[in-house]
Amino acid sequence: MAGTLYVVATPIGNLADITQRAIQVLKDVDLIACEDTRHTRKLLQHFGINTKTVSYHEHNEDTRSKALIEQLTEGRNIAVVSDAGTPNISDPGFRIVNAALEKEILVVSVPGPSALITALTVSGLPTDEFFFAGFLPGRSTARQTRLHELNHIPGTLIFYEAPHRLAATLKDAREILGERHAVVARELTKLHEDIRRGRLGDLARHYSDIENPRGEIVVLIDRTRLDKDSAISVRAIDSLVTQYELQGLDHRAALKKAARELGISRAEAYRQLLAERARS
Repeated sequence: MAGTLYVVATPIGNLADITQRAIQVLKDVDLIACEDTRHTRKLLQHFGINTKTVSYHEHNEDTRSKALIEQLTEGRNIAVVSDAGTPNISDPGFRIVNAALEKEILVVSVPGPSALITALTVSGLPTDEFFFAGFLPGRSTARQTRLHELNHIPGTLIFYEAPHRLAATLKDAREILGERHAVVARELTKLHEDIRRGRLGDLARHYSDIENPRGEIVVLIDRTRLDKDSAISVRAIDSLVTQYELQGLDHRAALKKAARELGISRAEAYRQLLAERARS
């Protein structure tokens, strides 16, 4: 009988954030596949876990996945962990999960910390719709192209970013996306946690003046531009909804279509529509 593959989330900083279930699973499995065995060993030692570990990272993911699948088919239980947070979210895990599913091996999630969700919940930006884009390209031209592609996403944009590219990314985002509210969250749950909120332009200038912002970084950008030239007209929402209703759509479908055309979420369009009609 085949074993089980566990996808186990680990703390992004504060070790107390690990779940009791994660500790038990890491103790019970036959093998832990780690992004960095030295890093994970510190976590395991802290909780008195003596399970054998093996490296599993972006450079050996293809070959290592095959070897791990063989062990799973032989009945061993294996846990996959990344250095911090949830595996498979901008971290290794995708290949072995899919290989296991192809072999009809049971894959079980042991949920827990995730930097993008942690940052979103304290950002003050809309949480009803969001889009996680992982890491943006390192080169400015490719990064700007990607930002153009994301320009009309009707939700809060979330990225991971390296410290040495932070200022350039914020500058490109201001240029391509326009002025928006944004948040830079660094070292979440760690001793030197820092969450800075402001406009993209202000944040870009701030981090341009800091030689080496350090740590793991999450960048969040509001879906709504603040520029006067691109401000969304609530009257336009009212007019569009009325227009689509006259064309035969029900109110919900008309509102959804109007929101899509204006590049905002349906929830935001609904709020603005109610506010406009209340003033009429």
